[in-house]
Amino acid sequence: MMYKKFEEYNIQVTEAVQLNYSGIISEIGEDVTRDGLLKTPERAAKAMQFLTQGYDMDAAEILKGAMFSEEYNNMVIVKDIELYSLCEHHMLPFFGKAHIAYIPNGKIVGLSKIPRIVDVFARRLQVQERLTDQVLKCIDETLNPQGVAVVIEASHMCMMMRGVQKQNSVTTTSGFTGAFKNQETRNEFLKLITSDLT
Repeated sequence: MMYKKFEEYNIQVTEAVQLNYSGIISEIGEDVTRDGLLKTPERAAKAMQFLTQGYDMDAAEILKGAMFSEEYNNMVIVKDIELYSLCEHHMLPFFGKAHIAYIPNGKIVGLSKIPRIVDVFARRLQVQERLTDQVLKCIDETLNPQGVAVVIEASHMCMMMRGVQKQNSVTTTSGFTGAFKNQETRNEFLKLITSDLT
């Protein structure tokens, strides 16, 4: 049986973006008719749609689809959530991990939904600071918990491949609401995301 990959993309968007990529390839001095580049504009157009599909998603609705009443009122942490995004300044990737916690206030959410909302906001043209803030606000406003904490650690290709070319630099951003503004609660969260419990 032959393997057939199924992907669905907006045909009009693919064609328009593909033309733009063909122009870019030509303008930088390459031959867009060269065998290895023949399908590159189409592939790049589809890749860009995949990497920016977050514009078509509603993170709050994703959370609302898996909210449950529960009296649990201790910290819930999902850490080491892989994330991949595109820097809006150079359209180069940045990638790393998100660590997210919330303290329920009568409602909990399916654990898989937290990484999904990270993806929703990461799959847009982004800056790490805004990404951190958007994830924080979405959880805070949708779940109305006692508090939310978000820490993102990421490496930026715009710093690693061009510009200052610092390959080992990592950028950390954080945001806290409610109970996590209390130093003791915040310290507990930070200790838990940096410790190995296994």
